[in-house]
Parts: sequence; C-alpha cells; structure tokens
Amino acid sequence: MAPADEQVDVLVIGAGPTGLGAAKRLNQIDGPSWMIIDSNETPGGLASTDVTPEGFLYDVGGHVIFSHYKYFDDCIDEALPKAEDWYTHERISYVRCKNLWVPYPFQNNVSVLPKEDQVKCIDGMIDAALEARTAHTKPTNFDEWIVRMMGTGIADLFMRPYNYKVWAVPTTKMQCAWLGERVAAPDVKTCVKNVILNKTAGNWGPNATFRFPARDGTGGIWIAVANTLPKKKTRFGKQGEVSKVNAEAHTVTLKSGKTIGYKKLITTMAVDQLVEQMEDKELISLSKGLFYSSTHVIGVGIRGERPERIGDKCWLYFPEDDCPFYRATIFSNYSPYNQPEKSVKLATQYHADGSKAKSSEPREGPYWSIMLEVSESSMKPVDHANLLKDCIQGLINTEMIKPEDEIVSTYHRRFDHGYPTPSLEREGVLKELLPKLQTMDIYSRGRFGSWRYEVGNQDHSFMLGVEAADYIVNGAVELTLNYPDFVNGRKNEERRLIEGNHVFRNKATDKADAAGDAKIVDIEANKAGLTNGTNGTLPTRERASSKAHSSSHNRKSSKSVK
Repeated sequence: MAPADEQVDVLVIGAGPTGLGAAKRLNQIDGPSWMIIDSNETPGGLASTDVTPEGFLYDVGGHVIFSHYKYFDDCIDEALPKAEDWYTHERISYVRCKNLWVPYPFQNNVSVLPKEDQVKCIDGMIDAALEARTAHTKPTNFDEWIVRMMGTGIADLFMRPYNYKVWAVPTTKMQCAWLGERVAAPDVKTCVKNVILNKTAGNWGPNATFRFPARDGTGGIWIAVANTLPKKKTRFGKQGEVSKVNAEAHTVTLKSGKTIGYKKLITTMAVDQLVEQMEDKELISLSKGLFYSSTHVIGVGIRGERPERIGDKCWLYFPEDDCPFYRATIFSNYSPYNQPEKSVKLATQYHADGSKAKSSEPREGPYWSIMLEVSESSMKPVDHANLLKDCIQGLINTEMIKPEDEIVSTYHRRFDHGYPTPSLEREGVLKELLPKLQTMDIYSRGRFGSWRYEVGNQDHSFMLGVEAADYIVNGAVELTLNYPDFVNGRKNEERRLIEGNHVFRNKATDKADAAGDAKIVDIEANKAGLTNGTNGTLPTRERASSKAHSSSHNRKSSKSVK
C-alpha cells in the first residue's frame, strides 16, 4: 500500500465546537503533531451563523452561551476578550398555552392557567407524588418518567405534545436516562401555594442567564476560536473534504484524492455517516439502531418597532398544534447587530397574511426578527413546500405578529441531522459502537459523533474534543462522554487555559502530565468515599490528573502518539 501524502499523529475531522476543542487542546499541549480539516470554508459546524441578503443574521439553531467548564470560558474569552464583544441576558422564556403566556418552566407555573386546567395539573401532581412513594420500579421510558414526576395533567397539556414537536417521536419511544438537569421536576407544595396566591415561580435551569456575542452571531465565536490556532495546521473548504476513512490503513482520503495518514483520529462526523465512509458493514448495521430528527430553521425579518407584547422575551415554547414550530427565538433581542440598522432601506416582500405590499419601493426600518425551529422525522413528516408560509401563519395564530406586518426578509435551511434522539435503543448501540471504533484508533465525538444529547450543548461539545485529546495524549478520563450527570452537576474548574504551555507533575508517577491545571485527586480516598476537595467524587476509570507545580512559561517536551 502506498504511503500517505501527509502524516500526523492526531487528525481531527470537523471544525465545529468539538473539533476546535480537540485542536485547541492539542495546540496547548504542544506534543503530538496534528491537523484539523473541515469541508466548510467557515468553521462552526452546527453552531455557525448565516446572513440573509437583506442583512439579517440567523444561527443554525437556538444557541446561547452558558457553561459548565472554566476551560471553555477561558477559550472563548481568549478568542473574544473585550467587554464589548458580548451581551449578557437574563433568560425570559414562556410557554404558549391556551392563548396565554405561561412562564417557563411550565410545570412550576400552572397558576397562570385557567382554573379547570389548574385542577387537572394539581390533581395529577398529587397522584404522581403518592405513586412515587410506593413505586418499586424505575420508569422504563420518557413517557412513564413524565407521568411519574408530573402527573397526567401536565403530561397531556404540555410535556407530551411539546416533546413530540421537538423530537419528532412519541415520548413512549424515548428513554429517560438523558434527562439530568434538563427537565425541572415540580414542587407540589410550591405549585399549590402559587395557585392559591396567584403567584409565578422564578427562573430555573443552567441557562437562567446567558451570554451572546455582540457581532456575527454564535458562529462568530467559533471563527474567533479557530483564528487562535496556527493556520498551517488547519485545512478548511474543498481541500478539507473527506471522501473515505480507511480504518485498517489509518488513512483519510480527501475529495482531491490526497491522503492523510494518522495514528489517532478524532472525528466529529455523524457516527452513522462515518461508518458509511468506512464501508464497515458490521458497524453500518449497528448504527441503524440510532435515531435522529431533522431540523428546519426558519427566519422572519419584519419592519417596525418591536411590539410591546414581544418585549424582551428570549425564546418561547409552543406545544399546541396551531403552529408547526416548537420554539421561537426573538433573535433581534440578542444583539442589535443581528438585523440591519434602521437607516437601511428594504422593500416589503409581502404582508404576513400573504397579501401584496402596496409599494415595492425600499424604505427605512427599524427592523426586528424571529427565528423558528421545526422538527421532522419519518414519524413526523413536514410539508417542505409550504413550511415557510405555514410558520408565518403560525406566528399570526399565536399573536406573535399581526396579519398586516411587513415581511422584509425570510430564511429557511434544513439540517438532515438536527437532534440525536435519546431513543430506547440508543445506549445499547453506543456501548458497542463507540468502543469498537476506539479499538481502531477512531474517537467519534460531538453532538452526532457520540450521539448523547445530554452533553450536546456548545460547552459540552467543545469539551468532548478537549477531553478526547487529553485521553489520547495522557490517558485522562473523558468525564463529559462517560459521566454526563457528573459534569452537569458541578463546576468543572480543573482545566484552565494559560498563556503558553504549562507542565505539572503527577505525584503518583513523578512524571510530567499535561491534562490540565487540575486539583490533586487522591484515587484511594475517592474509592473510600472522600472527595479530597472536589465537588463530588471524581470517577477514576483511568489515571487522574494532578495539580500544576511549574509556571506557564515551562514547556513540555514533544510527545508522540503511539
């Protein structure tokens, strides 16, 4: 077999958050040789941003920045270091139900509902609480979890219809191990008290406050992160497009015909598409057990001042069937640079009710915008040809916009792989598929690379790449991949980005280690149930990292991957 045209120790496929996380860490470690490739000219992957011809920005999905990891914070703060690079928002979210805006989370704010529905919800919560006291088995699927935690009232009014609209599969076909911090369990006493006193509950969740870049949308973050990497190690665009992965030969063939040899491969491709390119019949058959939904992102640019009824809302949930979308984001509220300036003159394309504009002459703004998300699967088909029109009608139905509003810009993009579904079969597939790939020196990571939605946000995705690099070079535990509940339930401050490369010493081996600026972890103490200064016991499947002892100006000797 002919030698590869190029050779690196670690090859990274994909320049979304996961691939950039891997490249960032490999660059910091400064040990094995590496390269990152992507078929897109612009980095960002599923966290990129599009711009319409009229100048409206739309993220390719509802993305905001909130973080479980200090290393992630360090990296994006290094990329966008100025205070004026960011806006910080308090999340203001509602659920549209019964022609009312119910504060999020719905299950904590049933006091807003009509009395009849309040009774149904409270009855269900009480029944669920009584059942939970005597239950001897765990829920076997997401639907059972919903009823067990919240009762049939909330299940029928919100949780079942909303989750079907999001996931494009019934809740009975989803497992519940993925939930963690993503769904708030209701406090029955507080809910009853709020109903009696006619009060609402406060903000909940890890994204109660969030950051958003001032310019260039979410995609601007990842362009800036990519710009901190050495250009000679990046290959984006047609020169980075992969046509085949040869696991046996440890080579990747590009569309240009060139080959890149590797010792270890970190790939962020969807794992079902990866095994197709590997032409591995066994793994292809195995991957058929993974289910996903497609996502349509719809953008609507509107002339006029933002209405008072919209106010400073961030994102909104829609469980009912009067609109095709499950979520709407008031994207113009995130940054004034997400839409054209008032002085820009744009023509009215049509009114929201479909009627023609009285004049085709361009006129000044101001402008505001809404971004919508619609799911699609074999269990939930979508009328592609009429989806934009149906979404605009849905905005009218839910009183988001008025029939006479002037539409000056529209956007519609479909993503085949939108949500990695936590289906009942998922864990059985992943526990077999990912280890088999790893025995071939292939580390499949990321939103669709590792197929775990519970660690699929931007911070998680970035750290999946960081930790894969650390595992390859140092054998450090991949906490995010293997212990989602652990990383989601604590502040992960062990790794830090420091100028240059830093070395620290593992007391147990007295050898230099480069897995991050970690607290000293006593494995034996952890086994005994002691936390040794960490926020919870650290899982120790592999060697634990130790604390830095030398300055950031020390450099680690070059280390090759074997």
